[in-house]
Amino acid sequence: MKKSELKEFLDEKVILYNNPKFIDSDPIQIPHLFSKKEDIEIAGFLAAIISWGNRTMIIRNASKMMELLDNSPHDFILNHQENDLKSLEGFVHRTFNYIDFQQFIKSLQHIYINHGGLENALSIKDNSNTYQTAINNFKTLFFEVEHQQRTQKHISDPLKNSAAKRINMYLRWMVRKDEKGVDFGLWNTHNPANLSCPLDVHSGNVARKLKLLIRKQNDWKAVSELDLNLRKLDKTDPVKYDFALFGLGVFEKF
Repeated sequence: MKKSELKEFLDEKVILYNNPKFIDSDPIQIPHLFSKKEDIEIAGFLAAIISWGNRTMIIRNASKMMELLDNSPHDFILNHQENDLKSLEGFVHRTFNYIDFQQFIKSLQHIYINHGGLENALSIKDNSNTYQTAINNFKTLFFEVEHQQRTQKHISDPLKNSAAKRINMYLRWMVRKDEKGVDFGLWNTHNPANLSCPLDVHSGNVARKLKLLIRKQNDWKAVSELDLNLRKLDKTDPVKYDFALFGLGVFEKF
């Protein structure tokens, strides 16, 4: 396909999938349960962090997380006592268990009390046009508090060439201005032009078939290559094409 044909094809798929019906089968439904900014961003962060594996199981376990936080995640995180964390014992989603969950609550409290919340902690502070160093910096802040080594694996590091799929997906949810009511666009201090496509098996395979991506591994080098090509199609909202790539891969078996 010529560039103009490819853009037209993908723009049609964005229209098809970037609508409220998408929410029903996606983990983004978890932050949509809330109206307060901090609840939305915390619920979204926790749902995104466990977003690997079967989507039905992800949604079920993310809902369980909200129940364990009394369906008031911001209040729980700010005001919990050590004894309150015992209620999380028994939680498990694949390799993310209650020890990790308890640590995430402590680290999120640290982020909100000492680093101005998730919006500030994940902001780009080096004038770059990607979140590569921002995510690395965030991981450092997140684990400034005492923690078990095992929990570090649940926050990816793009400076170690991770594609950071789940955090890039989360950033899309929080930053992208979406007139269709799917993404929240809550973080006005961030620029949607800097977002990267959450790269996984489905979006990667579709991107390669469409010649948007040559690199075979799904790593940060591949994310950067895909960034370059998607920004040629829409420099202000490149990550809208996540809907097209994901939809083509998951729903159309493209």
